[in-house]
Amino acid sequence: MKHRYLPLLLLLATALAAEVALSLLSPVSICGFELRDGGFADVFSARAEVAALAVQPCVAPAVADSTASQPADTVRVDTTMHTVLLVGDSMLEGLGPRLAAYGDANGFAVYSVIWYSSTSEYWGKSTKLADYIRRIKPDFVFICLGANELFVRDIERKRSRYVEKIIADLGSTPYLWIGPPNWKADTGINALIAAHAAAGCYFRSAELVLERNADGAHPTHEAANRWVDSVVDWMSAHTPVMPPMERPEAATSRPKRVYVHSPHEK
Repeated sequence: MKHRYLPLLLLLATALAAEVALSLLSPVSICGFELRDGGFADVFSARAEVAALAVQPCVAPAVADSTASQPADTVRVDTTMHTVLLVGDSMLEGLGPRLAAYGDANGFAVYSVIWYSSTSEYWGKSTKLADYIRRIKPDFVFICLGANELFVRDIERKRSRYVEKIIADLGSTPYLWIGPPNWKADTGINALIAAHAAAGCYFRSAELVLERNADGAHPTHEAANRWVDSVVDWMSAHTPVMPPMERPEAATSRPKRVYVHSPHEK
C-alpha cells in the first residue's frame, strides 16, 4: 500500500528540485514566458551572508580617511589629551579659572604658572618653561604674555630673540600663544609674536572689547571668561592641534595646581 505512493513522491521531489534549480538560475525564459522566481535564491543567499558574518571578527567597519580632501588648516582634535599647561603673566588670574572649567568638562587637568609682571624677556632668559614642560609633561601649552610689553620701543630688536627662545622651549608640544588684551595701541609686540608663532598658534586679543578692573588693564572675571570663550571658538577653526573643548556649564573652576613666581625672580 505504501509503495503505491512512491512514484507520486518521486514526481513531487523532482518537481521541487527543478523549481529550486530554476530559482537559483532565475530569471529563466522558455518560449518567451518568464518563469516566476520561487524565492529560494534569496533564502540561500541570506543564509550564506549570515554564515559569513558569524566567522568574522567583531570589529568596527573601516572608515575612509576624511582628512585627505580637507583643507590644510583643518582642526585635528586629539581626544587623548589629559594635561594642559597655562603659563604667563598676571592675566592668568582671569584666564586660569575659566580654562579649568573647560578642563573639568572635557577631561583634562590644567596646571597654571603665574609669573607676575613677567615679559617675554623674563621667560626667554629663564629655563622655567622648559623645566615645567619636563616636569608636568603637558599635552598642550597655552602662553599668555605681552601685556607688560605693549609700549616697549624698538620691540623687535629688544624682544625677538626671547620670543624665539620661548617657542623653541616648547619643542614638539602643541601650543597657542594668547596675545595681550590691549587697552591702548601697542608698539609692535603683537606683530612680533605673530611673526614667530606657527600658523594657527597665535590668537590676537588686541581688538577684543573687554570690561576692565579698576586698574584699566586687567579684564573683569566675567570679561576674562568671555575672553577664553573667544579663544576656544577661534581655535576650532584655526588651530592645527587642540584639546577637546566643549563649552562648560560651570563658569569657572580651580586649576589642578597654580605655581606662583614673584616679579623679579630669576
